[in-house]
Amino acid sequence: MRTALSLAVSAALVAGTALGLAPAAQAADQGATLRFVDIAGEGGTVLKANVATPAGADGSVRYPVIVLPTSWGMPQIEYLAQAKKLADSGYVVVGYNSRGFWQSGGEIETAGPKDVADASLVIDWALANTPADPAKVGMAGVSYGAGISLLAAAHDKRIRAVAALSGWADLIDSIYSGRTQHLQAAALLGGAGYLTGRPGPELRQILGDFLSSNLEKEDEMIAWGRKRSAVTYVDALNANRPAIMLGNAWGDTVFPPNQFASFYEKLNLPKRLEFRPGDHATAEATGLLGLPNDTWTSTQRWFDHHLKGADNGVDREQPVRLKPRSAAGYEGYADWKSVGADRRKFMLGDSEHVWANVDSGANGGVVMLSNLLDQFLQAPPVASIPLLPRSFAGVWQSERHDAPQRVRGTARLHTTVTPTASSGTFVAYLYDVGPLGLGKLISNAPYTFHGKVPGKPFAVDLELFSTAYDVPAGHRLALVVDTVDPLYIEHNPTGAQLTFSSPAADPSYVSVPLREE
Repeated sequence: MRTALSLAVSAALVAGTALGLAPAAQAADQGATLRFVDIAGEGGTVLKANVATPAGADGSVRYPVIVLPTSWGMPQIEYLAQAKKLADSGYVVVGYNSRGFWQSGGEIETAGPKDVADASLVIDWALANTPADPAKVGMAGVSYGAGISLLAAAHDKRIRAVAALSGWADLIDSIYSGRTQHLQAAALLGGAGYLTGRPGPELRQILGDFLSSNLEKEDEMIAWGRKRSAVTYVDALNANRPAIMLGNAWGDTVFPPNQFASFYEKLNLPKRLEFRPGDHATAEATGLLGLPNDTWTSTQRWFDHHLKGADNGVDREQPVRLKPRSAAGYEGYADWKSVGADRRKFMLGDSEHVWANVDSGANGGVVMLSNLLDQFLQAPPVASIPLLPRSFAGVWQSERHDAPQRVRGTARLHTTVTPTASSGTFVAYLYDVGPLGLGKLISNAPYTFHGKVPGKPFAVDLELFSTAYDVPAGHRLALVVDTVDPLYIEHNPTGAQLTFSSPAADPSYVSVPLREE
């Protein structure tokens, strides 16, 4: 799924193609043959598609085939630049517009059973109508295309390799993590769906219940999301054993990295995990315009090895590759558990009493924009820690660190909360605080509760969103909690108060994962 960025990239691709500026527009003149076709999807629904074939292909030679479902809200020309590169390298590439969007027929199913069936029918079409090798089938996609590719690989044994970029493995853990609705992400997805496609009645109902916080429908929403999550079908994936590459951005505000990392650990097959700075789909965006791009380079290497059998070293490299949110280069790890294996506890001492319903000034930024600035300018959201109003924000700070603190992985908060109401929401933020008190956001995560007894304390364990951030020497870490963040829907009754305490028998702390040199 894509949001504001998808519409911007879509406009750039459409305009570039129309003016003859997009690199992919001249695919046929530069070697690969390009044609536009209609493919019958599930129930006969017409899927608008394009096929890139290696130059000179006459049917006497079979080539590996890669199927590319489009992202949420994107037209079928989304992948033309990459399709041309792949076709020039000896692949048949079939890109198609996911049902319900643009000129493809049907209604938006949000990676439902019809979308999974569509993917298999596109493979059928490719094997019948192109020089595609049935033993060398791959799927890839960005965002929505990534989710569909993973689901299809669980249901279709012919798929031997997958590259899922900026996608989701757990839809609920992505936009409903901490039992909290990710407001801006869901609203932008819904808006983009209505603008570029035709949402079906089920999606309209789910989106309405989600944004209205209809708790009576919570179980139905979760069941709907589980059906559309690859983690639900992890046993089928492990049985089929496609080679799976997962790529995402540290600051993805639509599909946060935690859910991909957790899914990666459950896979028992050839696999690779890559995280880079950025927000949703920004790590892949330049590659869609045909520009040099690390993510797409990794994707082609993955397919070259697993579909072509190329001895390019992919199988000998550390399978977990991380690029920190700094000028540092890539780091390799044997597995996700090795990331941030050294942990240090930052104890939270004094109790803090926080009034609800007021934004303290600490927040996770703006969906898409804030982490895009962090990606290119290393400028994350900031807050003046000394000036945060203590009536509306709880603040704890560590001592100054003499050496740099290389935060890698998932920070965890453990605390005790006493509410004055049965429902409530808080958001935890981890900051890098410089000498003047300016805090740069390292990570955050929301937490919502319902059905608690007012005045009765309860323990909370909350995972913040995974990241890779270098805290300079001489800086502090700060943990801030408040109750309002524009990114999320909050569930605090008017006038509610939350107390965060650290009982002697169960002290509160933040466990920070670090990389030791």
